[in-house]
This record gives sequence, structure tokens and C-alpha cells, in this order.
Amino acid sequence: MHIVSNDGFSIIIPTYHEANNLPNLVKRIAQVNFGSRDFEVILADDNSQDNTLAVAKQLSIQYPWLKLLTRHGKKRDLSQSILDGYDAAQYPILITMDADLSHPPEKIPDMLTILNDPTVDAVIGSRYIPGGSTDPSWPITRVFTSKLAAWIAQFFLRIPVKDPLSGFLAIRKQTLLAGDTLKPIGWKIGLEIIIKCHCHHIREIPIYFSQRQQGTSKLNVKISFDYLRHITYLLWHKITTHTAEG
Repeated sequence: MHIVSNDGFSIIIPTYHEANNLPNLVKRIAQVNFGSRDFEVILADDNSQDNTLAVAKQLSIQYPWLKLLTRHGKKRDLSQSILDGYDAAQYPILITMDADLSHPPEKIPDMLTILNDPTVDAVIGSRYIPGGSTDPSWPITRVFTSKLAAWIAQFFLRIPVKDPLSGFLAIRKQTLLAGDTLKPIGWKIGLEIIIKCHCHHIREIPIYFSQRQQGTSKLNVKISFDYLRHITYLLWHKITTHTAEG
């Protein structure tokens, strides 16, 4: 990965069949005041077969900071899409967010300000701290499942944050490069980064987590099973790493 020596940032957004959401998402990003900072938005697409690619190319004419990275001939993998986006990123700060408008891009300036503190390893957009919330249309079963999954990560991995499963994350590329090799299982790349990149000082900012605007959720039984496998894998990594260091 090539690091540009300025305060610019790269927003990495994994996409798959998000043609209907992209115009609104890109417009909202364009309306955010980032001051004089350089930035880029990388759509790391899993070779969508809807109109996502055409929409992205059309939008990039109006917004030259919008870039499309298409993963041809590769197995669909949200986490790997993000890692490929990281590899392609040219700026020293990396922001990860979803394409379905559940994460508010208006919060990115706050994340960048907090990350200016050199003692902060990562910044997370959190649903579960004071001021944070989720869409009231969320089914109670989904709220329960989300909070249970967060508790599992907190308890077994000893992660000192309220929303460890958030996909809205800011981190320095330098922190990423200094960490262990990332090999995530499933879609919770944030957990992988927190553990493998040794993020001890993590700040959370409150966000309103919106319901998906268009399309359907990717959540299914396999993803839930992969999450439990990922927790087990990361717990073993923590144990073996601590033993080796000790």
C-alpha cells in the first residue's frame, strides 16, 4: 500500500447490488464539509450483476473522487472487498462504512477530528452509547440478536467498546500495516481489525443507525455461524499471541 504524506483520507465502501442506494449515498458524502482535506471514495464491488457498476461510473463523472474497484472472478466476500479497498487506498486515514445508508457520512468529520489525537487507535460509530440509536422500525428480534452478538464479542474478546460490531470505522493505515495479517471469517472486519491491529485506545461516537433504504439485508444463518467461528478464531489468536509475547 502506498501512503501519501498528507492528512487525506479514503472512504472504503463495500458494495453488492447497491445501485438504488448509491446516488443518495454519494450525494450525502458530497454535501459533507471536509474542509481542505483531500479524499477519495472507493466502491469495492463484488462484481454486482444489477446496475451498480453503471451507476457508479456515471456518478464518477460528476464526482471525480469516486472510484470503482470491481472484484472480477472472485468469491463474494464483504470483508475481503474492504481489504482490497484498503490495498487500493492512497491516503493515510481509512474510513469504512456501509453502502445501504445505515451509516451517516455526516459523522466522518467528527471521526477525523478524534483520530487527530495520536493516542487514539481507532474511532467507531456506535449505536449503543449515550446519544446513539437504531431505527425504530428494527424488529425486536433483530435488536436482541445485535446486542447479544455485541455482548459475545465484549465478553469473550474483552473488547472495551459498546458497539464492537459496528462497520463504521476510522483507522490509520499505519496502524493497519503494523498489525498482524488480517484473515477475517465472515463480515465483521471491525472485530478483526481491533484484535489483529492491537487497538487498545478506541473512541466511540454516537450515531443513528438507519434502516436499509433500498434492497435487502445480507444477514442469514450462514453469516451468523461465520460470526461465531470468527469469535473463536480471534479468541485463539489472542491467547496464542499473549502466550508468545509472554
